[in-house]
Amino acid sequence: METTFGPDMCVPCGDGILNIRVGAIIIKDGRALMVKSIMGDYCYSVGGRIRFGETAEQAVVREVCEETGIHMTVDRLGYVNEVYFLNDNPKDFGKPVYEFAFYFYMNTPEDFRPKTDHIADGVEKLVWIAPDDPGTLYPDFMREAILDPKPGVVHVVRDDR
Repeated sequence: METTFGPDMCVPCGDGILNIRVGAIIIKDGRALMVKSIMGDYCYSVGGRIRFGETAEQAVVREVCEETGIHMTVDRLGYVNEVYFLNDNPKDFGKPVYEFAFYFYMNTPEDFRPKTDHIADGVEKLVWIAPDDPGTLYPDFMREAILDPKPGVVHVVRDDR
């Protein structure tokens, strides 16, 4: 029996937004699969919001499948990230966001290849990023996640408002 989950966990909170998210750390050949933004000159992890009723692991597996077309499994939790930032989405531009996110290392098959390189109706693109590639990555620990995966869970706190 398939379970239906509720809405994304992104809710107004006072004058800001509370966002609960998952991210996938998909590494192959020393590079990480990231999403290239059309909103700015940056890349961010494959992933998205947890839906009410899902666990973080269920959400990251679903998000990876939605964005790559491939069902992958979780290896382990690598990072917990708390960050405040100002929204760059036109609908909520400039609103402060508090995002709480779980980043999971995924089991990447040898023959892994996304079924498409465009997501979100073609407005975002999947790209492979090497740790020494220029540009801004979100989360900013992604280069470290590629080069030097830590054995436990790393808790990161940032305030970019």
